[in-house]
Amino acid sequence: MHRDSARILIRRLIALAVSIAASAGATAAVAGPSLDQFEIKNLESVPGAIEIQSQNDFSSGNPRRRVLPDGSGVIADPNTITRQREGLEIEAGLTSFVKIRLGAEFEQRRIDDPKSFSDAQRIGPLDCDGSGAESIWTVIPRKGDGIGAGFLVQWEQSAHSDEASTLTIGPIFEWQQGAWSASLNPTVIQYFGGEPEDKHKIDFGYAVRVMYQSSKEHALALESYGGIERISGGNIGEAARLFGKFNQYRLGPVFYWTFGDDDDDDASSGNKKEVAERNVETTIGTGLLFGLNKDTPATTLKLSVEIDY
Repeated sequence: MHRDSARILIRRLIALAVSIAASAGATAAVAGPSLDQFEIKNLESVPGAIEIQSQNDFSSGNPRRRVLPDGSGVIADPNTITRQREGLEIEAGLTSFVKIRLGAEFEQRRIDDPKSFSDAQRIGPLDCDGSGAESIWTVIPRKGDGIGAGFLVQWEQSAHSDEASTLTIGPIFEWQQGAWSASLNPTVIQYFGGEPEDKHKIDFGYAVRVMYQSSKEHALALESYGGIERISGGNIGEAARLFGKFNQYRLGPVFYWTFGDDDDDDASSGNKKEVAERNVETTIGTGLLFGLNKDTPATTLKLSVEIDY
């Protein structure tokens, strides 16, 4: 794909993401632990490079919601439980040490304000949860083997006027030695707006990966993701007083398959320019993450698609 075609596609996707987020309806919500996408951030940044990503996950064996009577209705625990999440993102390299990303996320999750005991376990429809922007800055570049470091700044704008938006900040650490590599992304998540109990609330999150690259095309990783609710700030609402905090931890294997025009080593000298212009590489990741405590779904299927131009 030519660079001009990629830029046109990006503009259209951004316009679509913004219009969907703007048109999403508002529904009441009570926030549990912050649940970021199950993705390992990396420091690689190539000036002018474009990447389109689809980050998806599907959970099953969800923990049963705790519910207590409350006058004529009920009060339910606010644990963050989703059946599925789909994210569409566009990433662009600005320099060799700065890249940015824009995206929108769709979720199908438990209804936030149940009116009865049966409603408390019900899953709502798939709708737009919000849009976001992030930047990744490289402080210590890594070229091949060695250590790299940088940091992430991310803003997520809720699509619902009565839900909190979040600011996520944290370092990114990378290490590689031959076929082995490791990544660590700890973050703090600051809430803004939303319900009174969510204002100024701070959560902690992390993403960890140890990976073995068996070939240029194939890699196998062990990944872990977690969220710890309310490490600081926020007002304790009635649900939090009754049910406490909810932390989620996941761990499991993920397989990555990379393919594309970069693998074509048979290009003749006469069409090298054409190959360079196409230069599309696709990486598909799929794996199964297992819940490590009673507040986490038993299994989460992770599926990601990344297309580099």
